[in-house]
Amino acid sequence: MSRPPVRHAQTQWLDIAYEQHGQEDGDAVVLLHGFPYDPRAFDAVALALAAQGCRVIVPYLRGYGETRFRSSWTQRSGQQAAIGADLSDLIEALALPDPLLMGFDWGGRAAAIVSALRPERVRGLVVAGGYQIQDIKALSGVLPPEVEHRLWYQTYFNTTRGRDGLAANRAVFCEHLWRLWSPSWAFTSETYAETAASFDHPDFVDVVIHSYRHRCGAAPGDPGFEPIERRLAEKPPITVPAIALWGADDGVMPAPAEDRDAARFTSRYERRVLPGVGHNIPQEAPDAVVTALLELRAAT
Repeated sequence: MSRPPVRHAQTQWLDIAYEQHGQEDGDAVVLLHGFPYDPRAFDAVALALAAQGCRVIVPYLRGYGETRFRSSWTQRSGQQAAIGADLSDLIEALALPDPLLMGFDWGGRAAAIVSALRPERVRGLVVAGGYQIQDIKALSGVLPPEVEHRLWYQTYFNTTRGRDGLAANRAVFCEHLWRLWSPSWAFTSETYAETAASFDHPDFVDVVIHSYRHRCGAAPGDPGFEPIERRLAEKPPITVPAIALWGADDGVMPAPAEDRDAARFTSRYERRVLPGVGHNIPQEAPDAVVTALLELRAAT
């Protein structure tokens, strides 16, 4: 498929690259990828939403694609407060009127953070994996063995060898994660290569490593984001209408048998588990994402 031209939005810290589908006056929807993915995860979703009259914004997160830091002095932080602030800043820079938000992995965390801390700016939320705001204190402690096993890559990234390994083998390493996390998805090498180009970013390794070290309490955050981190540590509720999608075959974040997140959502909320779907929900099950977003649009 042909891609729309990459546009740019200037925020305090970043030159954010993004793609836009649909008409300028359509209902705004922001779609947010995670690690290790990029906007290609949303190609089918974006086209379907544009056909329904939406204005669809698909940004490259910090450390990916053409998004760049505006200053060499800015810390290459990947902490949750940073990606949440980036989304909030993008909404302001583009003057988006109460967008619907959808994200998975890091992008789901950014969408959840803005929905929790700035609900007046959000129309509704579709998030992969439920309440995605990190509990840094809990993540810094001892986790059950089966969880530690799934998070092996985070332990690896907390070592010098892990940082060097990602830097030397980023394309091969991230493809391995795709296969582990989406075991039922028969993606092609061409599909992966389209996304892997976004990892050839001068700050990709620094942002990724900082993200996984900070969430484990092994690296300090950017002091400028500390007020946001303090608010997130309180586990703020998400008060906007929300639908949580889970991949039944997710190799890193499997759906629990019981919904443990329901109490964190105080407005309309529904959990949907998708059979045969792994971690990359928008690319593996675009129809489920489109349906959820259009339901929220109709209801709000």
